[in-house]
Amino acid sequence: MQFRPDIGTLSPAVLSELAPGGVLRAGINLSNFLLVTGRTADGDPVGVSPDMARAVADNLGVAIRYVPYASPGLLADDATQDRWDIGLIGAEPQRAEVISFTPAYTEIEATYLVPAGSPLKRIADVDAEGIRIAVTGRAAYGLWLERNIAKAKLVRSDTLDEALKDFVDQKLDALAGLKPRLITDLQQVLGATMLEGHFMTVQQAIGTPKAKGAALDYLTKFVEAAKASGFVAGLISKHGVDGLSVAS
Repeated sequence: MQFRPDIGTLSPAVLSELAPGGVLRAGINLSNFLLVTGRTADGDPVGVSPDMARAVADNLGVAIRYVPYASPGLLADDATQDRWDIGLIGAEPQRAEVISFTPAYTEIEATYLVPAGSPLKRIADVDAEGIRIAVTGRAAYGLWLERNIAKAKLVRSDTLDEALKDFVDQKLDALAGLKPRLITDLQQVLGATMLEGHFMTVQQAIGTPKAKGAALDYLTKFVEAAKASGFVAGLISKHGVDGLSVAS
């Protein structure tokens, strides 16, 4: 899909910040299965976020090089190491200390899975004394829970699969996650239910290291145009992703 928005003249300063040497290095979080849905024969990531990154590169008139990461936390860790020029990742306050974010281009609801017979019926029930929540620690919703859970205990793991295993093996009270993944997890946990509503939405944005902050205005205009034009909606449809929506 080609997308060339009318967002004004591209300044040489922005181009040199975003694509030194004529190549845009795009950090991609491989663990978000809604935004990265596969790989090419050459190993490049396929999905909504790689396509967004390529559209930025095309609009800049430069080549793209994907820099893949196994988790969003590892991508964020490299923001000060000059290993990527843009990073497609959930916008979170902790990450904003070193990354400048555009407005979100997509959002994903996060909620809880609870075991059979659980007394937890509503989202608000989960943050209570004695409640233990399985969570992938450095995911965007995990960071949100760290800031907002006051009474319950978070049982952190490194991956989605490990969080599910902790939930089952340790007989925890709730499993936090993105709705589309929890729908899949429901099939593996007999009698489990997913709580209605959401405790937060993961706001997927384009980030750039603080050192490249002068490019943020250009990237913000690009994201807003991509949403308003229907380009983002078209990418979601192209990749057949359920559970991902255009950010408001």
